Amino acid sequence: MVRIAAVRGAAHARQLCQRLPTSKKPTPLAGSILAASPAVSSSVSASASSRPRHLSSTRTLDTATTTSTPPSPSPSPSSRSIAELPDRTHPRYLQSSKPGSSLLVLNWPRPPRNLLLVQKLYAPDVTESVIRFARHIRAEYPDVNVVVEPRVADMIQKHLPFALYVADHRSNIADKVDVIATFGGDGTVLRAASLYKLHGSVPPIVSFSMGTLGFLGEWSFADHKKAWREMYMSGSDVPEAREADYLQQGENNNLTRRRGGNGGGEHEGWERMKGKCLGHQRASRVLLRHRIKADVYDRAGNSINHQVSDSLSGQSSAVAEPQEPSPSLRAINEISLHRGSHPQLAVIDIYQNGHFLTETTADGILVSTPTGSTAYSLSAGGPIVHPLVRSLLITPISPCSLSFRSLVLPLDTAVVLRTSARNRGRELDLSIDGKRCGGVRPGTEIRVEGEFVGRAGLGEEWHGGVPCVIRTEEDDPWVGGLNGLLKFNHPFGRDPTMDDISD
Repeated sequence: MVRIAAVRGAAHARQLCQRLPTSKKPTPLAGSILAASPAVSSSVSASASSRPRHLSSTRTLDTATTTSTPPSPSPSPSSRSIAELPDRTHPRYLQSSKPGSSLLVLNWPRPPRNLLLVQKLYAPDVTESVIRFARHIRAEYPDVNVVVEPRVADMIQKHLPFALYVADHRSNIADKVDVIATFGGDGTVLRAASLYKLHGSVPPIVSFSMGTLGFLGEWSFADHKKAWREMYMSGSDVPEAREADYLQQGENNNLTRRRGGNGGGEHEGWERMKGKCLGHQRASRVLLRHRIKADVYDRAGNSINHQVSDSLSGQSSAVAEPQEPSPSLRAINEISLHRGSHPQLAVIDIYQNGHFLTETTADGILVSTPTGSTAYSLSAGGPIVHPLVRSLLITPISPCSLSFRSLVLPLDTAVVLRTSARNRGRELDLSIDGKRCGGVRPGTEIRVEGEFVGRAGLGEEWHGGVPCVIRTEEDDPWVGGLNGLLKFNHPFGRDPTMDDISD
């Protein structure tokens, strides 16, 4: 029965095909059957092509009428090179007139113009905050040029209607950047400082805590407008800065004084911000974090700093180029010598001011700053030292001894780490602030000492150290970091109440 029905269906289809050319309108049933037969479909195609295709023409008209879309937004401007920026403005750091204060007062001779943004990577919320901050700077401080690193330039530029400047090799950032703003945790602050690890002068750093720990982060991003305004206005006819006389700092009458000439309060950028800051709040406080520097010598006594510095410059296109051919390596946290991936312990001879101190067999050795005392050194069992104490620390990493304790020495102490011949030809890893610089062979010396901080002579600009803009003297960030972040002397099993703290 099924076969008979199929034969009758085929015969009926042939009859329809014979009548199709004379019919003006094919039935829907005929169309469905024709699609199943190749021979019939070719004849239908030929006949269909001889007739006007009203559906196609209608579709073309619809397309023509719907393609008129609204104009696309104008593309973001292209980034520009920092070579086009004006030269760097060097601020002065004056002793605060407040009795007993060990902080410095930031004093700009004119408003800062070039701002470098350093951000934490792979954090969309941080990127959004950076874009928001850049828009605020552009809207309220149009004279300020925003500079970014090459690795984030495209990602930030596409969200901004104005051109950014990129720190490239066409110019040295040490000659262009006035101030740095960081967005992230302690690693982001170290990243900003590491850009100047081959240079002696670091611009002021305004750090916004948006990372994991944030011990070095001074500001919450919710206060970004206030933080930038106070830093920007610091020097614009500030009463406290006027009281700080340069003669008290050993300068002569021929040098520029605070008042007179083209002094504070007469620049257009400051005039535009009048009424938005009051009195002494315009003077930002600066915590100057000391650095240590290292020079590397081979077994023959020849300096190989240039080899290490070339390696560091190759790690980032934004590293400030040194002024000398063989620059010292500078660290804000620590300089470490470690066994690396070798299973054998490292053997290191330690000298202090030319005198043999000890030979250590350990995973490695750390020479840290007071700032680094709460970093790797603390994890290795070292003490906590206030960042204003002019000192350096020697801390062993997992030593093969129970009597090797961390040492705190004066900042001007000359410390030498010599890789012993007992390392049997193995290279040890030399790292600056956690980043490996290269391998050093037996007989190599790393000579470490504190970096000079101050002015080399009359009329010289301040250099050395890492100036960090802090909130206020009343709210000590170091004490807050110990209690809030490191949980200093935190009792087991319970949280300290305010009554316990007040008692």
